[in-house]
Parts: sequence; C-alpha cells; structure tokens
Amino acid sequence: MSIFVDASTRVVVQGIGSQGTFHAARNRAYGTQVVAGVHPRRGGERWDELEAPIFATVAEAVEATGADTSMVMVPAPFTRDAILEAHRAGVRTIVAITEGVPVQDMTVVYDEVVRRGGTRLIGPNCPGLISPGRANVGIIPGDITMPGNVGLVSRSGTLTYQIMHELAQAGIGISTCVGIGGDPIVGTQFLDVIQAFAADPETEAIAFVGEIGGGEEQRAGEWIRANIPDTPVVGYIAGFEAPAGKQMGHAGAIVREGGPGGESAAEKQELLGAMGIPVASNPSEAARLMIERLGR
Repeated sequence: MSIFVDASTRVVVQGIGSQGTFHAARNRAYGTQVVAGVHPRRGGERWDELEAPIFATVAEAVEATGADTSMVMVPAPFTRDAILEAHRAGVRTIVAITEGVPVQDMTVVYDEVVRRGGTRLIGPNCPGLISPGRANVGIIPGDITMPGNVGLVSRSGTLTYQIMHELAQAGIGISTCVGIGGDPIVGTQFLDVIQAFAADPETEAIAFVGEIGGGEEQRAGEWIRANIPDTPVVGYIAGFEAPAGKQMGHAGAIVREGGPGGESAAEKQELLGAMGIPVASNPSEAARLMIERLGR
C-alpha cells in the first residue's frame, strides 16, 4: 500500500502554463494518471502535451473524468480560489505546489477545506508527494528513489531528495514521501502523515525532515513514543546554524527571539532524542541512521 496517492489516483491540474505542463508531463511519464487540465478560458480545448482535455472548471473535469486529486500550480494570488474550487468540486486530495500564498488566504482555506471540510490538502509551498512505482503528484524527481517500506515526511524539498537518493543507493526504498510544505499554515501536519504511515501495513519505518521553528516535530515525537515505540524512526532538523530571529528559507522556519524554547535545531534534537528518536545533524547522517536502524 501507500498513503494519499496510488496507482488508481486520477489527477486534474489547475494551472496549465509552462511549469504546470512541464511537471504534469513528468508525472504522466512516471505513470500517474493525469486525466485533465483546468483553465477558465480554455474549456473545450485539447491539452496537446498531455493528450488530455481542458475544462473550464474543476467540477466539469471531475464529472467527466472521475478525477479525485488536484495539483494546484496557479500563481499565488489565485491559489486560495483554486483550492476552494477543487474542494467544492469534491476532489479528495489537493496538492498545492505554489509558494508565496498569503497567510490570510490560507486561514480561509484551512477553515473551510481542512477544519470543516475534511479534504486532504498537501501544501502549499511544497514539492508534492510520491508513492514510488505507483504515482507522483508534484515536482519530486521520480528517478531518485524506488518502492520500499520507509515512509518519509518533510518540510523541505531538496534535503528530502538527498535522503531518498542515499537510501536508494543502499537498496532502501520508500512507501510514500510527502512534502508538507514550510509555510506557517499548511493543510497537512507532520502528525497527520505519521499517523497515516502508522496505519499503512507496508510502511515499516519512518523518516522525517523538520526545520527550526514551531513544535510540530516534538508533538509528532510524543505521539510516536506513546503509540508506535517499536517502529524505527529517524529525523533530521534543518537549520543547526540558524541564528534566532532570522527566517531561514521557508516562512515558518524561524526561531523566535524570546520564544518559549524548543524551536532551534539543537533543542529539537535534544528533545526528540529523549523520546528515543535519533536526530541527525545533516541529511547524509539521517540516511545512515535509517540504514543502521533497519540493519542494512
């Protein structure tokens, strides 16, 4: 099995400009069922690069193709409305790749789509997710990993790619990799993904890539300790050299000056270590720790 996307996933793409078309074509080449594109002024046309129809609305695409997942790659000012449209059309999973979505827009989205609506929203500002050998929705390179039994969840894209690649070099594959995004408000949290991995019979170990700021990793660690203490879990926290008060990369990656503590990489490493979860100081060490935990 895998989580959130698999071989049966049917994807509609919102945002079929050059980047949307490029990544949708890569997803399609990987084997993902990309069944339609959406553009409000191009309904009825043919999406030649994908050999798929274009609809004016997500609702029309869902009705005609049975799409159950949307990949959102529209510009940031239009992302709120695109996500809400997909949710209201009955799409089960929404993967929002776009970065720079205003926080106030995401408060509206989170309230309607996640808190009250129950739709699975991944992102925004994320690389998407991949279930190797089954489906790839987003911008994660498909050739750096392979099917396996390690579940990977991350707030970072590039660092995740490195870990997947190094695990693959050791013959260790991934059940699903989920990039949740690094913005202050995202649709899916660390704990949501880890709980899904815990329920997946094919996921036997979990790796996570966190960042400075906030307490998501600690909350996930507490749940792991209480519920799946025997599952091999390793982590990596990006930002060991980050000074307090300086935003590092993602909007949510900041250690607040005068904050409650537990937000720096070193503090998270110490807290998670006390829960029995080893935390690496770099991506290569994270891969090595997982290899050791699996006895490879």
